Amino acid sequence: MSQRAAAFFDVDNTIIRGASSYHLARELYRRGFFRRRDIAFFARHALSYFFFGENKRHINSVRARALRLIEGHSEAEVHAIAEEVYEHILAHRIFPGARDLLNDHLEGGDQVWIITAAPREIGDLVARRLGLTGALGTVADQVDGIYTGELLGDMMHGEHKAAGVRSIAVAEDIDLQSCSAYGDSANDIPMLRAVGNPCAINPDPRLRLFAAEIGWPVRDFRRRRRNVRGGLRTASRAGMVWAGMHLARALGRLLWREISRRRG
Repeated sequence: MSQRAAAFFDVDNTIIRGASSYHLARELYRRGFFRRRDIAFFARHALSYFFFGENKRHINSVRARALRLIEGHSEAEVHAIAEEVYEHILAHRIFPGARDLLNDHLEGGDQVWIITAAPREIGDLVARRLGLTGALGTVADQVDGIYTGELLGDMMHGEHKAAGVRSIAVAEDIDLQSCSAYGDSANDIPMLRAVGNPCAINPDPRLRLFAAEIGWPVRDFRRRRRNVRGGLRTASRAGMVWAGMHLARALGRLLWREISRRRG
């Protein structure tokens, strides 16, 4: 009897356009979970990531600050806010091509899992709303339904994504060589390498380059490209410009709304 197969999907810029955590954070900010100086902190680290890449010190710093923001708040409160964010924003930002791909795997009888560095609350929500098998995400510790401000285990990132995929394969008796994985970032490479059928979706410049070197298929749901064989240098510049514009526009809107609210 042959083992079952599965498909493993990242969320941000793979299924959903942009950063799902940003939209959740924006709503948490509107409800008083954190202040403008916290926005400046995350913006500074985001720009550092875009221009210089990530490093473990930056990841740990951002993680610790984010966990402090929800310390003392209830899990039920954050879940309710996440449901609203999905209903009003995230559901409308799903790439049609990604939705088709998810449905193809489901109709083919595959298990379909979300594997994301975003909070588990987002992964579980997206999986449930799209009728998927389940999700693994970064887990914030809680006691009696109240967040402690600490992380439970490791951030679901890089090699930990690959470890999560392997743990699912063992638990579900899944043959990883028959499985597929989809991600947009170089951070997804360990997960993509863990399966027999990897595919880069809307890849960042580093993943696009790696996929070209190793021969992985690439799919881009963001827009139709006039020249599919465009150079990697052009793709890198375009990706940097898009990321910078997205970040500046998002933070600008958030700060302007806060200024307007205070003036009002």
